[in-house]
Amino acid sequence: MFNTDSIYEVVVFSIGDTKAGTKMGKLQLKNLDDGSILNCILWEETLNRIDHRVFRSGNQLRLVTASFNEKFNNCLVTSVELIKEAKTGLSEDEREKVYAELISYFDKIKNEKLNSFLTMFFMENKERIKIMPAAKVMHHNYIGGLMVHTLECLKYAEMNMDISDYKFNRDNILAACILHDIGKIFEYTIDTESGIIDYDENFRREWISHSQYGFSMCMTEGFKEVARMIAAHHGRSDWGAIIDLGERDLEPELYFIHLIDNLSAKFGKINVAMLEEN
Repeated sequence: MFNTDSIYEVVVFSIGDTKAGTKMGKLQLKNLDDGSILNCILWEETLNRIDHRVFRSGNQLRLVTASFNEKFNNCLVTSVELIKEAKTGLSEDEREKVYAELISYFDKIKNEKLNSFLTMFFMENKERIKIMPAAKVMHHNYIGGLMVHTLECLKYAEMNMDISDYKFNRDNILAACILHDIGKIFEYTIDTESGIIDYDENFRREWISHSQYGFSMCMTEGFKEVARMIAAHHGRSDWGAIIDLGERDLEPELYFIHLIDNLSAKFGKINVAMLEEN
């Protein structure tokens, strides 16, 4: 037996193939009463009956029919009820305002070549930049989330550079904040109607990750210091870093960008819920 009154928040949903060649859905839910995590399976017949938009991250659901294991931490779901739909992200007006604030930082970059490159790249990719999330699940996973994450990194970086005795190259730090995740505008797809995020398979066939894209782009343009910060921003090689911060004698800027990125990512988990409340 299970409590049909319990409300769950969707954490992540994905569809894969079984060994038999049928589709299987994997759904992770958070119980809003106690914060516990419930891992669920949906067989192909159930997937065919339910609109997958119901399982968008942040949506609140009630399990109508489901069978649990003896520990009640895994279940097979056969029907659900959508209780509350999560906000898909920033509105068009909000996206324009955040984009304008983001590109205003270009005026602070004195290096003409770097400034010109950023201006041109953002002009060419404006529509993608305005809508893309910063992640599929972990943080800022909503329409416009990448811009919010990038802007947070810029603000955190400025505050810390202002109080530090270390002489940062501010142009390079600001550029690394702006470009460290820029490959995500090609790595992800997002449905602006439903807010559903997925990976772009064409990108994944050509590139290892968004970090590799950003690193390669900056190296090609001659921005080697920025490229190295992008290469290290995930911190550890098993987290996707090209440069592992466990190596010796690395420049302080590499640690700085990693910590700034990580700070925004951690607070970004809260931002999704804050968007839904506003």
